Amino acid sequence: MQGPLLLPALVFLLSLFGAVIQKTKASCPQCPENASCVNNTYCTCDPGYASGSGQKLFTFPLEICKAVETRVITDNCSEERQTFNLNVQMNSMDIHCRDVIQGDTQGPSAVAFISYSSLGNIINATFFEEMDEKDRLYLNSQVVSAAIGPKRNVSLSTPVMLTFQHVKINPRSKKVFCVYWESTEQGGQWSRDGCFLISMNKSHTMCNSTHLSSFAVLMALTSQEEDPVLTIITYVGLSLSLLCLLLAALTFLLCKAIQNTSTSLHLQLSLCLFLAHLLFLVGIDQTEPKVLCAIIAGALHYLYLAAFTWMLLESLHLFLTARNLTVVNYSSINRLMKWVMFPVGYGIPAVIVAISAASRPHLYGTTDRCWLHLDQGFIWGFLGPVCAIFSVNLVFFLLVFWILKRKLSSLNSEVSTIQNTRMLTFKATAQLFILGCTWCLGFLQVGPAARVMAYLFTIINSLQGFFIFLVYCLLSQQVQKQYRKWFREMVKSRSESETHTLSSKVGPDSKPSEGDVFPGQVKKKY
Repeated sequence: MQGPLLLPALVFLLSLFGAVIQKTKASCPQCPENASCVNNTYCTCDPGYASGSGQKLFTFPLEICKAVETRVITDNCSEERQTFNLNVQMNSMDIHCRDVIQGDTQGPSAVAFISYSSLGNIINATFFEEMDEKDRLYLNSQVVSAAIGPKRNVSLSTPVMLTFQHVKINPRSKKVFCVYWESTEQGGQWSRDGCFLISMNKSHTMCNSTHLSSFAVLMALTSQEEDPVLTIITYVGLSLSLLCLLLAALTFLLCKAIQNTSTSLHLQLSLCLFLAHLLFLVGIDQTEPKVLCAIIAGALHYLYLAAFTWMLLESLHLFLTARNLTVVNYSSINRLMKWVMFPVGYGIPAVIVAISAASRPHLYGTTDRCWLHLDQGFIWGFLGPVCAIFSVNLVFFLLVFWILKRKLSSLNSEVSTIQNTRMLTFKATAQLFILGCTWCLGFLQVGPAARVMAYLFTIINSLQGFFIFLVYCLLSQQVQKQYRKWFREMVKSRSESETHTLSSKVGPDSKPSEGDVFPGQVKKKY
């Protein structure tokens, strides 16, 4: 049975030898790994290994000694043997029993799992058909083959599960590819068709495939390394934003003179951004354990979506305020926003995250970041709502400016009304800049201007909390009055505290010394 099973391996070796330069040297120093010299002339594979050509003695320098495990099935599949597990050199394969027998109940059936120790040095990552010039690809596993009888590239009813041990433990790779060897007219190449990445940790990668062939794991170290300057800007900017967002939230909570629907919107936006930025700073790199990383990624997904939803509500409220410019505090607007803002602000992001987590929970968290995975378009669970909100905010922005332009052309010279209109215009501009423009720059990080856009995006977005505190607190006349009032009260309280401390030191029972002068007494000079 072993002869027919080794036939696919022989065909595989012949196809790959057409893709490399063959140099024949008959000498023992050329013996491959897991082989030894015989009579100073021939090479032979060590016990437990077999040559790719099936010959016991060989001189071909590109011959390979491979580890082989076979499993023979002499009867039909039973409930106890639904899946077979084959292990070779810390690599394993799980295959369903019915795929092994292939519906043939006459006679025994067999499956072979083969591992090649040094074949990856010959058919390396340069044979990958989708190789990107920006990436440095390398093979991070042994090449393995699977065969059922004499057949090769067999289609399966149930995908086969392959587990590869890494050659380099704990790889810091941005991209991981599960690939199989595809024979071509030019010899062969690595292809991803029908091979899918399931999971990866520091030591192993798990893949599945819809067919049997020869497989391996390719990893890519991207040339776009992290910019330390951008990292410093991010951490410094987000730290400043956290401080400003905390001060803004305290202002919105404690300053009773400005508390209204608009202030409630500012408060919820500040809280969401504060929690999102704080979690980003402390948890974005916590990739182990995986469960914790997935929870952090899901929480960041929810908090940033909630922040963008509150940005949308801010734009909606600004539009309604501009449309009813003469009745800014009109009760119907406030009642509408109070009914809508909390279910929308926190409910819609919860629904989106729940659907994403229920459909593809394994795509929360990547190998180097606790964020959404790029595979299967999962990132669009975040980018889709963000793009929609940005588009709606842009529409609201244009409508508000159109309304304000009409108001300005019809207003008289009443100073208070003009100031009110100008303030709304300034806030509309600031709102687009703060809540929309920063993330738009993130989408523009392509082409030759990518580095410039990356710096602009990082600087502006990391200072978003500072801009919110500047626009809604420091530039607000009501807040400025409240800050001055609090400052005077603090100074007065401190002055009274110092006076009380001084009087307590003197004490009511203390007696004056000879040099002390009592009230109304004039000290005489001699």
